[in-house]
Amino acid sequence: MEESPKSPEVTTLQESTNVAQLDSGRLLSAEQFHRLTDVPAILVWLANIDNPNTRRAYQSDVEAFIAFCGIEAPDEIRQVTRAHIIAWRGQIEALGLAPATIRRKLASISSLFDYLCNENAVESNPVAGVKRPAADNNEGKTPALSDKQARKLLQAPDGSTLKGIRDRAIIATYLFHALRRTELALLAVGSLEERRGVMHFRVFGKGSKTRYVPVHPAALEAISTYLDEAGHGDEKKGALFRPVKNNTTGTLDEAMTGDGLYKMIKAYAALAEVEVEGLCLHALRATAATNALEHAADIAFVQGWLGHANISTTRLYDRRRARPEDSPTFKVSY
Repeated sequence: MEESPKSPEVTTLQESTNVAQLDSGRLLSAEQFHRLTDVPAILVWLANIDNPNTRRAYQSDVEAFIAFCGIEAPDEIRQVTRAHIIAWRGQIEALGLAPATIRRKLASISSLFDYLCNENAVESNPVAGVKRPAADNNEGKTPALSDKQARKLLQAPDGSTLKGIRDRAIIATYLFHALRRTELALLAVGSLEERRGVMHFRVFGKGSKTRYVPVHPAALEAISTYLDEAGHGDEKKGALFRPVKNNTTGTLDEAMTGDGLYKMIKAYAALAEVEVEGLCLHALRATAATNALEHAADIAFVQGWLGHANISTTRLYDRRRARPEDSPTFKVSY
């Protein structure tokens, strides 16, 4: 059954209503509007954290703290005092967590209460004044490769295959530029750009901060060879480093995962007989930073190169005083 045509008067009334809604700027119903005002403050705080890894870690920390305190209703968070924070710190210290992890967990709760203070939801931040582990307690925890080990790792991939060519480019990108795992995975073909006559990586780092890192000639040569072989050098928005298996499926814009990168590095370390306890992707970042400092790079420039907000974090990679070959032991002569 066909609908009867609407009269001009009805049509005009509907159009006038729509125009009135647009003019007033209100496109939400009253029910929708009030439902949005009920969004918990914690969800708003989390939504304002741009980095997905930081957001995930902070959410986990806050959920653990809420469970520890037995908080069931949002209003109960106003009752949290410094004593609650100290008790929670004691519990996580008893778990034997690394000092840096304990600092992050306390920073998570502090960040939440800073937000609630700014929103006038609580009167003060109970984390303020609570002692945290010293920042340099984890100095030397991340292993760094020697120069010889780094060279062996660079030479490990088979340069006659596409996978080997790609992997050599990835390892060179790690060892010459000290990128974080996520930063490397997020590199697009268009992340390579020329600035003042020098090729740079445009790196999207922590805190949604973008920095530009000059590309080392050895890494640039390896990447150029890889792009020529892989055939996606013109896809500026596509991922730079991609799973080799996708090169025959037509799906060429998928980035490698962090897990895939980690397994790749472990496999080549075993192949090259590079035996380092605790070897991980961050160890390659530590290797590059340590190498740069040992070869007289200015620590302030290294700080910006690594994307560190605080130079005290950069100093964790400064192991020049810990070089065994420089020990007074080898200066003793009888």
